[in-house]
Amino acid sequence: MTTISEKGETVAVTGLLAVPVSANNTIPVVSWQHGTILSFDQVPSHMVKLSDPNYNVTDDADSLETLFNIQRFAANGFAVIAADYIGKGPLREGRGEAYVVKGATTQTCVDILNAGLAALEDLGLTPAKLFLQGWSQGAPNTLWLHQALRSDGIDIEATAVASPFSDLDQAWRYWSGKGLESYPPLAAWIAPCMIVALGSYELYYNLPGLMETAVRPQYRELAERNWQDYNISAIDPSNSPNSTNLLADSFWKGYTNDHISALQRQLIRNAAIAWEYDSPIHFYYGLADEAVHPAMVTRTVAAGGRYAAGIQVARASHRATFLAGLYGSGASLDSFDNVLSWFQSKA
Repeated sequence: MTTISEKGETVAVTGLLAVPVSANNTIPVVSWQHGTILSFDQVPSHMVKLSDPNYNVTDDADSLETLFNIQRFAANGFAVIAADYIGKGPLREGRGEAYVVKGATTQTCVDILNAGLAALEDLGLTPAKLFLQGWSQGAPNTLWLHQALRSDGIDIEATAVASPFSDLDQAWRYWSGKGLESYPPLAAWIAPCMIVALGSYELYYNLPGLMETAVRPQYRELAERNWQDYNISAIDPSNSPNSTNLLADSFWKGYTNDHISALQRQLIRNAAIAWEYDSPIHFYYGLADEAVHPAMVTRTVAAGGRYAAGIQVARASHRATFLAGLYGSGASLDSFDNVLSWFQSKA
């Protein structure tokens, strides 16, 4: 169970605990926060289907990024704990997603982590050092989790985030074609992510009508339908928005609507950039990421203090940054270790 602070509700949530078959006594723990999923079921807990030797994993149905983390960490002596997030997974029950909604997301990650740690003890294992890892949407989720755990006095050995859009206001301006110049062209999947965020903020921050006022008239019906069913394949590419033309013309031009103003204030409040880290944290960012500009990462690193390090990944797209962080070598990681090697050196 977890509590949605924005709505004062308690709901059931699901997650995954993956443990090496050879585990005994003490075991280091990786808390993995997954990236954006434009479906309801491609969540970490879905990977329990691998217990069936005849199950075929596919990118359309499964959380391959979670599979990579299981292969990388659980196969090398770490327990992996991962939340499905609110509005995802088998206990969704029609609830809308809480996409980059700080309070609900953070508490879900905390509660699933605690449930996983308790389950390890039930298995006769003693949790040892704690590591945090997240990519894309999971990067700000990881930073929020880090801040919450440290505020409660929980020790964190090390943290790694890849492709982090830590400042949501800056990210939305960049995706809308404001501020930073785009390099390379912005990804087509950013607009659906923004639609999900609008639906989430309308629902969890009590901003009825936000979608209608924030989205251009010609795309409102599509946006509302996409928020409800996540059926990206049903969208006509010839009549679909991109991230630079999704929002109403007046969105960034000063006050136009109470809910749009409230959204912009909340994006600013939910930023994860003004934090001094007191344990090592690595920020992996690609130099060809189609959603995260390097300038969106470097100022977070600069503000993070002596324990924060930015790691450039040469020629890496959004997904390649994630993969390089897990599997890359110093040649592609600016002479730094990949996440597994780094965590192993501290475990």
